Amino acid sequence: MRTTRTARTTRTTALVAAVALSAAACSGGGDDGGSGDATTATGPITVWLSNNEQEVGWGQDVVDAWNADHPDEQVTAQEIPAGASSEEAITAAITAGTAPCLVYNISSAAVPGWVRQGGLVDLATFDGGADYLTERGGDAVTQYETDGGYYQLPWKSNPVMVMYNKALFAQAGLDPEDPQMASFDAFLAGAQQIVDSGAAPSAIWPSPTNDFYQPWFDFYPVYLAETDGTLLVEDGAATFDSEAGQAVGDFWASVYAAGLAPQEESTDDAMVTGQTAMQMAGPWAIASYADSVDVGFMPVPTSDGRDDVTTFADSKNVSMFTSCENQGTAWEFLQFSTSEDNDGALLEATGQMPLRQDLAATYPDYFAANPEYEVFADQAARTGDVPSIPSSIEVWQTFREAYSSAVIFASTDVEEFLSSAAAKIDDLVQG
Repeated sequence: MRTTRTARTTRTTALVAAVALSAAACSGGGDDGGSGDATTATGPITVWLSNNEQEVGWGQDVVDAWNADHPDEQVTAQEIPAGASSEEAITAAITAGTAPCLVYNISSAAVPGWVRQGGLVDLATFDGGADYLTERGGDAVTQYETDGGYYQLPWKSNPVMVMYNKALFAQAGLDPEDPQMASFDAFLAGAQQIVDSGAAPSAIWPSPTNDFYQPWFDFYPVYLAETDGTLLVEDGAATFDSEAGQAVGDFWASVYAAGLAPQEESTDDAMVTGQTAMQMAGPWAIASYADSVDVGFMPVPTSDGRDDVTTFADSKNVSMFTSCENQGTAWEFLQFSTSEDNDGALLEATGQMPLRQDLAATYPDYFAANPEYEVFADQAARTGDVPSIPSSIEVWQTFREAYSSAVIFASTDVEEFLSSAAAKIDDLVQG
């Protein structure tokens, strides 16, 4: 089970400070694979796990299985040290030279800063490294490259979909099993019906705060859907100052202009209290709301209501750190922990989607026993993630500030927001 959106937000808010610290501690460039013979050295290693209870249990089971067969290469698992965010703790450890060999909770947005700091190992430098990533994850792994290297293994995702309260939909006169809200126009009409009927005071409630990562849960999933997977920045330039970007910006601006989404942050869980009928969410929400709300899921909308849309992966990945002395063992353990069997165990324990090919066909028994997760297995095959680019956090913060002004608060024009933000982001990425 994934933690709630509030808890996730609390853990993530210090990432700006963490990446700033990373830049300040920069050693001038990434390390392609560690120093000396570290890439072939074997022996004891330490790994860090997320403090999510289910992930800790999964991780300890994997470590115990490994240790039983590797007496000379024992693995010690620890939770990521407490702090404002896991990124802050990891950045401090890189700076101090005390990072573990592997961390199983990496945000793609933090990776470019850590590469620049010289803290991460390029997994492609190991024999068969790039092939292993591709065989497991397919062609989609290429979006996780940084400076031509693989400094993170794409591990698990929480594909973002539109979660809705079935009871409120039925109250509003919408079919809770087939809401027919796939296009922008149909979504807006359905949202208006929810509010007009009195089923809920708001139709959907994305967080309107100015945090750099909030576009990942409003604009970005819809933009990925509208463009069939175009990332926010590609080939060193912003992509969103376009017809598709305009359509997505106008869609969200219409949501706010019609009063279908609040302009202030919720002080509680608006889904549980019935203050809203929809949220953007991933598979973690199934377990989180199991005892409180009968939820359904539908793909994020597009202008034409197309099938098989792409959305935001909301992934967490695994990186190896250059301070690791026994990188040979770390590489072998990384492959062991992300094997088909151990990915299946992760799916069973957490309900999060391993970033590997053909999920439904690989784990048919799980999805037969848990059919509510099938929609996410299907969606997991079509995701885009945060582009691994220079000044990643500053890019997203620049975008968010311009988006908030134009879309949420209508202080500026959407077209102006797109062009000005794209120009600023081009400077950041190319500078």
